[in-house]
Amino acid sequence: MEVRLLRYFIAVANQQSISAAAKYLHISQPTLSRQLSDLEAELGLPLFIRGNRKITLTDEGVFLLTKAKEIVELVDKTEANFKQSAEIISGEIYIGGGETEAMHFIAKTLKELLKDHPAIQFHLYSGNADDITDKLDSGLLDFGIVIEPTDKEKYNYMHLPATDVWGVLMRKDSPLAHKQSIQPMDLIDKPLLISRQTTVDNELTGWFGQDVKNLHITGTYNLLYNATLMVEENLGYALCLDKLINTSGDSQLCFKPLNPKLHAGLNIIWKKHQVFSNAASKFLDQIRYNI
Repeated sequence: MEVRLLRYFIAVANQQSISAAAKYLHISQPTLSRQLSDLEAELGLPLFIRGNRKITLTDEGVFLLTKAKEIVELVDKTEANFKQSAEIISGEIYIGGGETEAMHFIAKTLKELLKDHPAIQFHLYSGNADDITDKLDSGLLDFGIVIEPTDKEKYNYMHLPATDVWGVLMRKDSPLAHKQSIQPMDLIDKPLLISRQTTVDNELTGWFGQDVKNLHITGTYNLLYNATLMVEENLGYALCLDKLINTSGDSQLCFKPLNPKLHAGLNIIWKKHQVFSNAASKFLDQIRYNI
């Protein structure tokens, strides 16, 4: 299967039209139609439902679209790093991370790196630990910033000089808002919003002294911003890390730390036996220096 055909397939899926995709790709419509027919014949499955007004994807087409985007992104990433000059350190660095204060440390490191090597370009991907490790495993990220505990069997890692504090985000008119800290018994009967990742479940299970799945879980989130809107609408209490949401001034929300305290250490991880581009190697050197 050629990468060129995958690019054609992605274009048709995005444009939902053979003619529009052909125009976008600067090729003739008959040529594009023939290439897509060849792709379907190669896979032995229909990828498109051809309607009068637009083209939609079959279930097999939806699956291929996800994989095709990953493959094309990985090819583009690899080609970009091969084009770097021998004299000038250039190239691209792909970093994934969740919402954490540790990203200030990463930002400082990147600032120092770009001061010496301004031709380097970085790309940030936001997601929870499960998202980050999936993209690391597929080669779409060079580094991941993840909170503890993390299964590091497949990864090399370094501890970052930052620690996050777990607590509860709630409305300022909440019955718990007067408390200095929040104990497990305070939340037993409350509607909760929790992070959608396995390691967080394990940590919170330990803190509560019971499986979090037995609690009143109203919803889950992978990034906190949208969850705060749910809290503002009084849909529940969000278990989250501190300093991610501004609760000062006119904010309707407040943050209360857990008691007993629950801290989260932070690591930068990368795949074992990873072969880095010059840019990624320089970034890792700068991280080591700053730590």
